[in-house]
Order: sequence, then C-alpha cells, then structure tokens
Amino acid sequence: MNWRIAANGVALVVAISTASVSSAAGFDSQDSQRRFVAEDAKSVLSSIRVENEYKTGYKRNLFIHWADLDGNGCDTREEVLKRDSLSKPQVDPYRCYVVAGDWASPYDGKNLSDRGDVDIDHVVALKEAWDSGAWAWSESQRKAYANDMTDRRTLIAVTDRVNMSKSDKDPSNWMPPLRSYWCTYLGDWISVKARWGLSMDQSEFGRISNLLRSDCGSLTIASWNAAPASIVAPITVPVATSTTNTVATSSTATTSTVATASTTTSNTATTSTTVQRAASTTSTINTTSTTSSSSGSVPASTEAKDINPGSYCAPVDGLGTYKTLVYICSKTNAEGTPYSGNRARWRKLSN
Repeated sequence: MNWRIAANGVALVVAISTASVSSAAGFDSQDSQRRFVAEDAKSVLSSIRVENEYKTGYKRNLFIHWADLDGNGCDTREEVLKRDSLSKPQVDPYRCYVVAGDWASPYDGKNLSDRGDVDIDHVVALKEAWDSGAWAWSESQRKAYANDMTDRRTLIAVTDRVNMSKSDKDPSNWMPPLRSYWCTYLGDWISVKARWGLSMDQSEFGRISNLLRSDCGSLTIASWNAAPASIVAPITVPVATSTTNTVATSSTATTSTVATASTTTSNTATTSTTVQRAASTTSTINTTSTTSSSSGSVPASTEAKDINPGSYCAPVDGLGTYKTLVYICSKTNAEGTPYSGNRARWRKLSN
C-alpha cells in the first residue's frame, strides 16, 4: 500500500507492507542476526538499493567520534592506529596514546612512521553514509557506525593527504591512487554499504558495476557479522514539490476513510519526528570572543570541527575539537616555533 502525503511543500511517499522495513534494504529479520557468508561481489551489489541521495541536514558532529565504545580507555582513533601498525606500537599506558608505530597506507602504498601523517578513514565517509540512509538513524546508531571496530573494512589507517583528496567522494568520482588496490577497495565499499543497509545513487552503482565487469570481475566479498546496532532503512524519501495541501490516496480500493486518515496522520508524525530528531542533534561550537594566538587571531563565531591532533590542516587559524578540547590550525607550536616545511598542524589552542 502506498500513501502520498503532501505537507508544507514537501511530498512524502511511504511504503507500508507486512514485511519488515529491513526487507526494503535487502535484509530480513533473520539476516540482521546471522553471519553473512562469502559471496560474489556482483550478487552482493545487486542486493543494495539504488535511489537518490538525501543531501539535507548533514553535520559531522551528528556522528559522535572518536569514542571509547568498549570502555578500555582507548578511543577509536588510537585503537585503529594500534591495530594497523605493522610493528608493535609504543603506547602511553596512562592515556592510551600511540606514541610510535609504522603504517602502510593501502590507498597509495606509502610507508608512514609519524602518526601526524596518518588519518583514520571511514571507507564510506560519514556524509556519504548520511546521504545514503544514516539521516534516519538514531544518535546511537550513528555513533556505532562512526566508531565501528567490529569489521575492519569500516575504518582504515591511510595517508592524510590522500584521505583529504578523497573527502566524502564515492567510487564514481574517486578511487585510490594505487590501482592495484582498487578491487579490495570496491569490496570494502560494497560490504560496508550492504552490512549497514545503506543505498547507492545511480552513478555510484553504475561505476562499481562497470568495474566489477572489467578490472574486478572475479571479486568475492568476504563474510561479515551483523552491524553492531539495529539499523533500519529510511521509510520516507523527501521530494520537493509545489503541492501545499495534505492529501491521501490508497492503491487498495477497500481501505476505509477512517483508516486512511489514521494511517496518514501516523506516518506524517513518524516522518516529522525522524527529521526533527536529526536536526535537533546538530550542534555548532562557536567562540564567543576574538582569541589571540601565536599564528594570529581567531574571529568570533568560527565554527569548530572534529579533528585529529597533530595532523596537517587548513585553513590556518581554523578551530577544531578533540575530546572536548579546542585546537587551532597553526603553522607554529605553542611556543611560536614553526613546524617543518612551514605546514600547518592541529595543536591545542593556547589559553
């Protein structure tokens, strides 16, 4: 049964059936609890929904990270740095900070020994996840995704510059510089999308399909466990429209007028609550006054973003946060000594 609801200039199409919402995402109630077996990549890809992206309301801080989900004193960034180090990492035991390690970035084949050169990449970027269905998730579901250590394909240590070039792009407009890694990257991308019930847009699906028919024709997706949080696919897709009156139509002629009104009201309320919940969790960190630093002054109302301490950054004098502490993008350390290569890094904002 399909309902079309128009309110405040937005049309919402709601699909109602006896099947679970998870089935619309390629899952059934048993799928979400079982271990998925290794399967041909084309078969896994065919199970993923193809639909337009939802590009409204994203804020990076809607995905809480880096968090310590298992309570062992290590946040997710440090956990991945430890996990992906080729040598035994040196870790400060008092604050679980990886002091030294050796990493090989699979995106470009670079060997790294400075943690400041290492970014922890969400293979499917947070914004891409939001646009593909995470906009309808709860805060706890987004937090679970942003810090997912239960499947190593979700997060990976890579060269920071390469990660910045990737940004939030999907395979239709970005692939790793190291071409020999393309098939592994596609397998990881497909597995994350399928495991978390995320959709693909047409250009993304088309590019991946083409690569699976050419470069990666024999690719197999390794098995995985169910995602660590109960994920449901969004049941409404907002579409801009000029309609302003609320109407309801049923594809089933026997549906009564009373049932129509009741169902329309219920689904409108559910949709409103979902969208408002996502919007209400958005928060912006602003400075209330001009702050002086060795690299210049930071104007009031500068929006702060989540960062990785010590990593390269831009623009200079931009603000960031890490574990509730405020950092500044600066070309000098707190004592005013320039960083090597005159490149800006994230450091704590001086008091």
